[in-house]
Amino acid sequence: MHGCVAAPLAIRDPVKGVPPVTSTAGKATRIRLFHFDTPHMRAFHMAWIAFFLCFFAWFGIAPLMPVVRKELQLSPAQVGNIVIASVAITILARLVIGWACDRYGPRLTYGWLLVLGSLPVMGIGLARDYHTFLFFRLAIGAIGASFVITQYHTSAMFAPNVVGTANATTAGWGNMGGGAAQVLMPLLFSGLVAAGASQFMSWRLAMVLPGALMLVTGVAYWLLTQDTPEGNFRVVRARQREVDADGAPGIKRSAAGSFAAACRDYRVWALALIYGACFGIEITIHNVAALYFTDQFALGLKAAGMIVGAFGLLAIFARSLGGWVSDRVSLRRGIPGRLTFLGAALLAEGVLLILFSRSGSLPLAVATLILFGLFVHVSCGATYAVIPFVNREAVGAVAGIVGAGGNVGAVLSGFLFRGSVAWPAALLLVGVLVIACSCLALMVRFEPAVKSEDRDETELPAGFADPEASAVPA
Repeated sequence: MHGCVAAPLAIRDPVKGVPPVTSTAGKATRIRLFHFDTPHMRAFHMAWIAFFLCFFAWFGIAPLMPVVRKELQLSPAQVGNIVIASVAITILARLVIGWACDRYGPRLTYGWLLVLGSLPVMGIGLARDYHTFLFFRLAIGAIGASFVITQYHTSAMFAPNVVGTANATTAGWGNMGGGAAQVLMPLLFSGLVAAGASQFMSWRLAMVLPGALMLVTGVAYWLLTQDTPEGNFRVVRARQREVDADGAPGIKRSAAGSFAAACRDYRVWALALIYGACFGIEITIHNVAALYFTDQFALGLKAAGMIVGAFGLLAIFARSLGGWVSDRVSLRRGIPGRLTFLGAALLAEGVLLILFSRSGSLPLAVATLILFGLFVHVSCGATYAVIPFVNREAVGAVAGIVGAGGNVGAVLSGFLFRGSVAWPAALLLVGVLVIACSCLALMVRFEPAVKSEDRDETELPAGFADPEASAVPA
């Protein structure tokens, strides 16, 4: 697989207005969930599985923090520092990974990240005090950059008519790993205790499982996927050097130039702030919610994990919903419609977070957390439904910068949970800031030419009349 060029996919005759499998650009125009026989769908499934495992490992220790806090005798400030460390390194990692995707391709980048990232995940059990635990938590945070590769790979494989849905679904199903960790890690911990291990040994052994799964998946990603519909970067670039001095479409000759171009675009930074207000807050909630319910409502480890797990498991459909609605809205209103929907979802997220912070009873807190979780996932999906259209010459750089913005939001909000501010008050302030960030979506503008370029990339094979042609703005 790694040394071959994919054979062109056969274009199937459309049935009752259903478009063919691929566009003339070679990108998939449909998401066929139960297929693994095309490079598009192999990339789709491997991307979300890899991201799921990375997210599971990234936050696998979070629901076990009450036990870790007790063993290592951590102060509130130290817990806050650990929360910040878990997301701070991801800022730099996402910038580097975005550049690496443009330079080396998603296949090699993901494989190496999974293999190397598995080491601190399994190694955190060696921590014996606050400083060594902080070091491992910092190192684990680097695997959060896996999100950028996931979005890059699906952006390279799917046409504009479904790329928002593809990006949102792979990211959402991957994010579900955070919710799964909140539910499964306490159960795994309890099982190890029941088997005779001490509490302090059980949390250490529990972290070996996600690390081992990451290691295996890293090898599988390298064997089963390819960088683009045409093949891997190395092969396609070699072929293009022989026949076309301008380079292959979608494969960038200068990763450094692509990154510089992304840095000069105000839209990238606006979207980075927006993503900080949705994904950044999402991962902050993953880090603090178990402790919040334990301290505010006197819940046990399992009960708190189940509630926070429900928040995370919303990603199984909510982030996909955000991308799908964005794709549908764009058929009528183009990219401005995507941005309007994004702003509305972010506004709802902020309002619900404020209501959660004011909830004095457990039932109300659970209800508002779930509704907040719905809109935070929708907002994340809607954000990355816009990313492929910002700069098609620097998709990796844009995805990396915006993804890093999500972690900047997590770091900044993490400072509010270091003990100097009561946690309900901190959540209230974060909700107000999210509402303020929703206004940024109205400030982002795209050139009219982008619409026709996007339409060209979705162009169907000759002889097929696109049933949605009249629905796309001119």
